[in-house]
Amino acid sequence: MIGNKFLMDLYAYPDRDTSLNQLLEHLNSKDRPFLDSLYAPLDLDVLTADEKQYLTVISAIIDYYLQIYKMEIPDWLRNEKLCFDRPYFYSKRLSDFDKFKLQYTLPGPFKRRNVYLSLDGLKRI
Repeated sequence: MIGNKFLMDLYAYPDRDTSLNQLLEHLNSKDRPFLDSLYAPLDLDVLTADEKQYLTVISAIIDYYLQIYKMEIPDWLRNEKLCFDRPYFYSKRLSDFDKFKLQYTLPGPFKRRNVYLSLDGLKRI
């Protein structure tokens, strides 16, 4: 079980896209309780495979935003357990060319975890 209430609530959404949108709301609004909660360590050894997959994807997004905000990155967020062995592409709509391009153009927080998604999808209107 994910030991952070905010992250567990996000994980519990039945739709991953909605969950990621809610994560972006927390990050873009600089939700102080949410951001503060990230600094409590998480026990990554108790995660299910699905929870680990979800945390790996969102850890890349959170790391990326915390760097933009020039905030300290919590240690658990960069744990090597939150990395995929092979490239993980989020979105079934990515063409082979898009996948190839993402592997060379995404910032470090995504590459180091082998998480590839379009940054355009992270922009809010």
